[in-house]
Amino acid sequence: MKKNNTKFLAGGLGQLTIPLVAIALLVIFNLIRDPGFFSIGIMHNNAGNIVLAGNLISIINGASELAILAMGMTMVTAACGGQDISVGAAAAIAGSVFVKVLKSADSIGGGTVIGAFLLACIVAMLFGTFNGILVAVFKIQPMIATLILYTCGRSIAYWINGGATPTVESPIINAIGSFIPGIPIPTPVLIVVVMGILFKLLFHFTSLELFTQSVGINGSAARLNGINSTFIKLLSFIILGVCVAVSGSIGVSRLGLINHETLLLDIEMDTILAVAIGGNNLGGGKFKIGGSIIGAYVIQMLTITLYAMKVSSTDVKAYKAIVIILLVVIGSPVVKEKFGKFMSKMLENRKKVSVKGAEES
Repeated sequence: MKKNNTKFLAGGLGQLTIPLVAIALLVIFNLIRDPGFFSIGIMHNNAGNIVLAGNLISIINGASELAILAMGMTMVTAACGGQDISVGAAAAIAGSVFVKVLKSADSIGGGTVIGAFLLACIVAMLFGTFNGILVAVFKIQPMIATLILYTCGRSIAYWINGGATPTVESPIINAIGSFIPGIPIPTPVLIVVVMGILFKLLFHFTSLELFTQSVGINGSAARLNGINSTFIKLLSFIILGVCVAVSGSIGVSRLGLINHETLLLDIEMDTILAVAIGGNNLGGGKFKIGGSIIGAYVIQMLTITLYAMKVSSTDVKAYKAIVIILLVVIGSPVVKEKFGKFMSKMLENRKKVSVKGAEES
């Protein structure tokens, strides 16, 4: 019974507790440092539309691509017990395809944008399938398997547009990357909400969440129960491919151009950290998409906070690394277990005191 209580209390921190505590600490710190840090104002953007502005808007808007990638990375992590380090390079490929289609059209209308996005999705899913085959069929460790695309992906993106950095100008593209006229909330934030809803519906109407967790916990046992482990792992990479295409398209739309060298550069590590901060086990198994989304906002809030404190861009990564190490260590199984034992002991002592008090009375 005591062992069960310890396990319960160790898990009592919960997968969402660590990222929520991290958010709370950053909020408290910023409110103490600058009470107006989270103030939201209303202003007119360059297009003359009324939009919301402020650090809070910058945080939720700036983390959009990271949050979307974290959703897909969570699936890969849960099913395969490893991470895809090629998401930034794959996003550059998807973004290059997106721009290539747009530039080949006579005019950029709604149908052209949809067609460009769908083709970017197909290409990203194909590269995801390539990674998935290496992992699911050939049993290569995910980080090693995806190192191939991580190494050559941006070169492929370079070839797609002949080494150029073409620009795309269109009201639709501007709306995707910034604001839809009449809606004061940044469009990328709305896209994150839509993606979150789609994942929620996918898990609600299918058994994918259960199957993914089963494969991640014990692939052999899952196979004995009739679950196709190879397919589930492959599917997780394909789903990540869709997330990659969405993020790449948003990144292109923000800038109005494709730069294969800088598009979502170094986002791979932030994506993995978002999954870790979200309380997900990097070794696979149980997962929470919501935790990864919150983890993405933790990273972005930390970044905005450091910039607000006038920390130089060269030092930001070092400070982020220190804070993130602390968060990951606090959320580690060892710390959770020790915390659970401590809480169990505290409750046991409290119970003894209560019993003793009752006997004395």
